[in-house]
Amino acid sequence: MEPLVALVGTTCLALIIGACGVHRLRRLPTALRGGLAVMFLLTGGAHFIGMRDELVAMVPPALPAPGLLVTVTGIAEIVAALALLRRSTAAPAAGLLTFLLIAMFPANVYAADTAETWWDELIPRTLTQLVFLAATTTVLVDRVRTELSGRQGLRPPPDAPRSPATPGRSSAAEPGRPPGTGRV
Repeated sequence: MEPLVALVGTTCLALIIGACGVHRLRRLPTALRGGLAVMFLLTGGAHFIGMRDELVAMVPPALPAPGLLVTVTGIAEIVAALALLRRSTAAPAAGLLTFLLIAMFPANVYAADTAETWWDELIPRTLTQLVFLAATTTVLVDRVRTELSGRQGLRPPPDAPRSPATPGRSSAAEPGRPPGTGRV
């Protein structure tokens, strides 16, 4: 439940900050990158502190070295969470996290057999996992689209810094005019 709260809460906070004037946070995919980063830092950290024993117990018995698997997935979650925060690495990070969510789903199925609370049962776990997958997929598709359209010269990435010169205008100042106010 905590990862879902972290994702939704951080994403909503980013969107609110965007609505208050931080233009880079106005787009949902950008806000989701922040929400996912916080969520996966939280879940990745749990692989080492606080919940490690519970996570090792979630690994289905058919898989070898549960402790190693928990360590590797925890490191991958933390690295990908940090990579989400940079535009240039957001697409591979979202792709890796999408893969991890799918690959780790059998652990959720296995853990649902011993659920102690309603949100740990299979249906809520599955629905929550689908929300996480929707978020990672949204970021992945957005970044790939943006990168492809930027390469084809269709438009600059929406969160790219804008140059001070407008196309067709000179950015060089004329005598007596401030920079960026040249004639058309």
